[in-house]
Amino acid sequence: MARQGLRIRNDAGVDPEIKAAVIAFSKWIRQNYDFPVRIVVYIKNKKYIKAMDGELVSATCFLPYSKSVEPYARVSVGDYEMVKEKRGRDNALAGILTSVAHELTHYFRWIDDSEYDDIKREERKACRLARKIVNDSATTREHP
Repeated sequence: MARQGLRIRNDAGVDPEIKAAVIAFSKWIRQNYDFPVRIVVYIKNKKYIKAMDGELVSATCFLPYSKSVEPYARVSVGDYEMVKEKRGRDNALAGILTSVAHELTHYFRWIDDSEYDDIKREERKACRLARKIVNDSATTREHP
C-alpha cells in the first residue's frame, strides 16, 4: 500500500518564523484535506528553484505519471527577509503559504486525474484556490 500524507522538509537555515508558519499551516491543511498519496513539500532556503525546463521559479511541483511514485513540491523562501521588509511579516509569510497551497492544488488535481486543457487557465485556477485555502486557514489563527 502506498504511503499517504503531507510531509514538510526544511532546508538548513530556513528562518524559524517560516518553519513555524508552514508547520501550523500543514497541520491545518491535513485536518481539512486528504492526501491519499504522500507528498513532501521541501522548503528551500534559496531565492529561486530551477524547474525541470531550466526556468528559475519560486515554487514547483513534480507529479509523476504513476500514483505509485510519490510526488513532491519545492518552495523557495530565500527572499523572505527582503519581502518581510517591504510587505511586513504576515504578508511575507502568507505569500509563502500561498505558494505551498498553490503547489498542493496541482497535487489535488493530479489525485483527481484532472485533465489540463489550458495551462494558463489552470495556473489562474490554482492561484485562486491557493488564496482561498490560505484565507480559510487564516480564520483559525491570528497570524500566519
